[in-house]
Amino acid sequence: MTPSPLFDASPPVAEALAQGRPVVALESTLISHGLPYPQNVDIARELEAIVRAAGAVPATVALADGRVRVGINEALLEKLGRAQGVAKVSLANLSIVLARGELGATTVAGTMWAAAQVGIRVFATGGTAGVHRDRVDVSADLPALAHIPVAVVSAGVKSLLDVRATREWLETHGVPILGLGTDELPGFYTRTTGLRVDARVESAAEAAHLVHTHWAAGFHTGVLVTVPLAEEDALSPQDVEKALAQAEAEAAERDIRGPAVTPYVLAALARMTQGRSVTANLKLLRQNARVAAELALALTRIPD
Repeated sequence: MTPSPLFDASPPVAEALAQGRPVVALESTLISHGLPYPQNVDIARELEAIVRAAGAVPATVALADGRVRVGINEALLEKLGRAQGVAKVSLANLSIVLARGELGATTVAGTMWAAAQVGIRVFATGGTAGVHRDRVDVSADLPALAHIPVAVVSAGVKSLLDVRATREWLETHGVPILGLGTDELPGFYTRTTGLRVDARVESAAEAAHLVHTHWAAGFHTGVLVTVPLAEEDALSPQDVEKALAQAEAEAAERDIRGPAVTPYVLAALARMTQGRSVTANLKLLRQNARVAAELALALTRIPD
């Protein structure tokens, strides 16, 4: 695949793609908008190291100087972690940020798009966004999954969303949901949601077979590969719902609206769970990076 001249793949990523070796895309929103410095930069480095240790090449995606950077260097990583006002890049504003030469951190949707443009087939993230509880706001992650053939490894749908409506949306638009070692769709911080996945798989190799078959059959959607947290790391659904309800009530009382609501609720959730939600988030990021690398490696071993 020949990407647009607006793309710059790092030498390790370009070499791996040319040789047909496994590559895993990683988002940069986590760095610029997910965690404070230096924790954001530390976890980004750690996720890349986990991907390498599992036999794949990491490709963290970001926008800088009018280019889509697929695989970033240490200087850009530090800049993304320290800079203020980094654009949060999804599909609606990606070309605008590019045209203006601004610094941009890619979301799930933005990272999926960039990965597909250069031929990367696997992407590791924390959790998948979706339909908000007001049923009005629908994340661009969902249309991306419906139209971009990339396998997304996540810990399920984020708990503060309408998980049932998100599950129904994905089914309607033909996006298969696989569960690694689970029959039930995980809920990011929680292992269970009461909703079934489309197929349970017991290994990354089994998931790769299903992903490959989906695309070989002519489908052009993504595939969501979900991985639940270990029992000792997960929060209970009851505790999460209670904390979310309290956090949302606080936000309404303080007249916090629009894009400011989600960061406020997440910060409140961390406070109410004595930091357990943050610990769970970091653990699921690590496990998803490892599983994504194993999936990417297994896909390279299946003949086209």
